Amino acid sequence: MKPQVLISGFSDEAANEKLAVQQYVAFAALGLRYHSLRFVDVGNGIKNVMLLEAAEIEQLKRMQDEYGLKVSSIGSPIGKVKLRDEDDGTSNRYVPFDQYLKQDVERACELALAFNCKLLRGFAFYHPKGTDPAPHLDQVCDHLGQIAEACDRHGLTFGLEVEANLVGQNGDLLAEIHRRVDHPAMLTIFDAANIVTQGFSADEVYAQYLAMKPSLGWMHIKDYHDPSPRGRIDHVDEASLSDFVPADIGDSGHEAILRDFAGYIPEVEARMAARGVEGVFLDLEPHVKGGGQFGGFSGPDGFGIATRALCKVLDYVGIGYDLRTYDDIR
Repeated sequence: MKPQVLISGFSDEAANEKLAVQQYVAFAALGLRYHSLRFVDVGNGIKNVMLLEAAEIEQLKRMQDEYGLKVSSIGSPIGKVKLRDEDDGTSNRYVPFDQYLKQDVERACELALAFNCKLLRGFAFYHPKGTDPAPHLDQVCDHLGQIAEACDRHGLTFGLEVEANLVGQNGDLLAEIHRRVDHPAMLTIFDAANIVTQGFSADEVYAQYLAMKPSLGWMHIKDYHDPSPRGRIDHVDEASLSDFVPADIGDSGHEAILRDFAGYIPEVEARMAARGVEGVFLDLEPHVKGGGQFGGFSGPDGFGIATRALCKVLDYVGIGYDLRTYDDIR
């Protein structure tokens, strides 16, 4: 049998106004069974998942049942805050860590439990702009170790996503963070486009994937094609990123990455099963109509194109996946 993955996605990207009904209709029509929850309008305006009220959560759960969807992960912004309370020319906020752990992290865990999912997405904190991330590793690992412990108390797993401008901005740094934290409740999330946007070549992206491979929990799937490459970029202007593309036509080399990953899926399956997770997720976050620091947009048409592109690559490298069939609706 082929190795199998579960396809999920950030459903807010598929909705023109981010209305819950738009998100769920698009995902049901694409045959998806899972979604990651990030921004949603339940009738009271667009909210980040962290701001949902109890009645809105219950309404979303009823709608999910109606459309045959489950939450794969909470797409929280945990870790997208400054390490230090100093002006570095960015608008990133600073929150004292003890307060952050008790309020934001606990809130994210509560949401995961409310939606009966096991995975919480997060990040590796902003070091002061223009500084080397390496000297900040000790502080970041201390913070992330406490976050992992908080997640573990709730039976959850914290996924640390690789992304520009954070201490965990590449695969080597994320692998080192994972080694130092050394907690079973913290795994890493590979995202090829988030590395390409920093000026890495496809060969370098593959090397970053290999560095993260022993710590991988799941992947985000998006790609990027820079029409005029500028070499390595120390600080990415996320607001200006506009060249995201489907996974079969970008600069990331998803074919080579997923071909290697096919042989590694059984090990990741075992890793996730030990955490109570039902499989290995590939989480679509395509950004094909634009992306930024806290989200992106694809529209229902763009999300459909991105889903079919991923399936095309998975078919080519011999990875199976489960979309809804006629038997599911009989």
